[in-house]
Amino acid sequence: VIHSWHSSCQLQPLVNIQSAQVVNIESAPTVLSNGGFYLAPRSDTIFNVSSANGFEGQMTGDALGITVCLYAYSHLSFGDGSEFTELCANHYHWLREYAMGHREVRSILRAID
Repeated sequence: VIHSWHSSCQLQPLVNIQSAQVVNIESAPTVLSNGGFYLAPRSDTIFNVSSANGFEGQMTGDALGITVCLYAYSHLSFGDGSEFTELCANHYHWLREYAMGHREVRSILRAID
């Protein structure tokens, strides 16, 4: 479960992930030619995913990694306008650009929008 901290001082789930089997969560960064990167589970498992926007569907580990990283980059990009928040915004856009060519782009976009 990926959470977001809200001003009400409660953690709110953003993405719920379920799998029928134990998953090897080992991963290595995938570095993109445009300067971005993401992490994804190394697994052939198909994950059941539901997100805060109402999306419910299935994704491969690669698509799930892209989705979760897009959520993280997006949330980290809001803030004080520091170098860090700007870097997170850049990584969000680089990864989203990459995701547009992914075979599961429809599910990724539905999960994050």
